[in-house]
Amino acid sequence: MPLVGAGQLLVKINAIGINRADLLQVAGKYPPPKGESDIPGLEVSGEVVELGEGVTDFSVGESVFGLVAGGGYAEYVVIHAGHAIKKPNRLSDEEAASIAETFLTVCQAFFIVGNLQQGGNVFIHAGASGIGSAAIQLAKAFNCQVTVSVSSQAKADYCAQLGADNTIVYTKQDVLATASSFSNTGYDFVLDVVAGNMLNTNVELLARDGEIVVLAMLSGRYCEQFDIAKLLLKRGSVKASTLRNRSDQYKTELVSLFKQRCLPLFEQQVLKPTVHQVAAWQDMKQLHEVMAHNQNLGKLVAHI
Repeated sequence: MPLVGAGQLLVKINAIGINRADLLQVAGKYPPPKGESDIPGLEVSGEVVELGEGVTDFSVGESVFGLVAGGGYAEYVVIHAGHAIKKPNRLSDEEAASIAETFLTVCQAFFIVGNLQQGGNVFIHAGASGIGSAAIQLAKAFNCQVTVSVSSQAKADYCAQLGADNTIVYTKQDVLATASSFSNTGYDFVLDVVAGNMLNTNVELLARDGEIVVLAMLSGRYCEQFDIAKLLLKRGSVKASTLRNRSDQYKTELVSLFKQRCLPLFEQQVLKPTVHQVAAWQDMKQLHEVMAHNQNLGKLVAHI
């Protein structure tokens, strides 16, 4: 049983959200931050069974969900109290377990790393992924025009159901040409989990004074012949961020922002969890295979 320190909660896990970072960690490509558990798992939902010293905002028996820096693939886990969120009654444990990592990452990208404006024109790569599913909903909640790129028509249809205004199937359509046909002035905000040479396309997509926020690098870490001149002419910015290695204080402030801006939207059903599949924890390998082959529309969840 994990030991509970001051300012922490001991949570009996009911459900675990699966993330690509878990697959990368298992493959040895994404080690946990120094001092954190070698066990994968970044988000969970469950029941508080013990309070650490100084914790006053939670009670034993309450249902919560939240972020952990590792160790989520377990029966019990310790969560920093500032990284935990009380579960709305309308959400199941499986739904709650699908929220924290993706929606907090997108909240960070839109409102801290970037500066998403009400009514902006947003382009989202990998729109049917967990990050993409969250980003579509959150951008639409802020009255943005949303265009996404995906790999199949089924994923395009899924994104349209989430609220995407325009979809591009990049296996059949030219991303730049099609995206330009949807907006002749470019995009104010490009959210990218692809990276690699797609960064060149992102700059072409940008509107004047637009911003690109990179959250992952599914196509690789290097971009060939990146044209700084085009970025300068557009007065654009490129920023990149991860969440896992942020400080506890940063994550606490991010969770506070999420509670203020996003949690009420879940309670109003403006934002909704997007769970593609739930399976028993014994079938974790199968869930990993679904994600590895990019077959999921939204999130994958394991229940205990």
